[in-house]
Amino acid sequence: MAHRSWFPESLAGSRVVLRRHIPANLGAFLRWYSDAEVARLTRYQDGPMRPEEIERFFTARALGPESLSLAVHICETDRLIGTCALSQLDSDNGSALYHITIGEKDAWGHGYGTEATRLMLDHAFGTLNLHRIALSVFSFNERAIRSYRSCGFVVEGRAREAIWRDGQWWDEVSMSVLKSDWEALRDRSDGEGSDRVETRSTPADRTTPAAGIFGRRR
Repeated sequence: MAHRSWFPESLAGSRVVLRRHIPANLGAFLRWYSDAEVARLTRYQDGPMRPEEIERFFTARALGPESLSLAVHICETDRLIGTCALSQLDSDNGSALYHITIGEKDAWGHGYGTEATRLMLDHAFGTLNLHRIALSVFSFNERAIRSYRSCGFVVEGRAREAIWRDGQWWDEVSMSVLKSDWEALRDRSDGEGSDRVETRSTPADRTTPAAGIFGRRR
């Protein structure tokens, strides 16, 4: 379980800012997860979620204490476009699973998801001192895989033909990034003069061993 006091109040980049979810964001979740195209990329089941499923998901995952979930807003307009989260936080092994959905389809392909992912990794490794972040993605979601690779994730395996979608079988791709990968990518970016994102967290923002932040994995 993620200790609520260790949720950042905001994580700010040049394009997006991540903030804590509020109950009013349910309307956006209902729209996103009832969309067939969004569901195709995010759900193991074929077809969108039912409204009551979305409401339970929002309450548990966006507002609940079991995952570190943040809303993705465009900096210039403050428009809410998506959600990202760290779940299954394991203090004993310093690991977590990463999830992201950019629900507003006109915001796809603009780099918002990539920057949100980098912000979350900066928080996971730089502030929470985690060791490993993992994710799963469907093999047909090539745009997402490119984005994850650019953030330091590497492919570590495949569940072959695990997903039936669009009339054919697709692999489920497992990816991960280690703190050492993140540090190497950060150092390389700094050496090239790239701008680093700014993070604004809780007043106690500091590098802290994960075991001191999260409860034991159940």
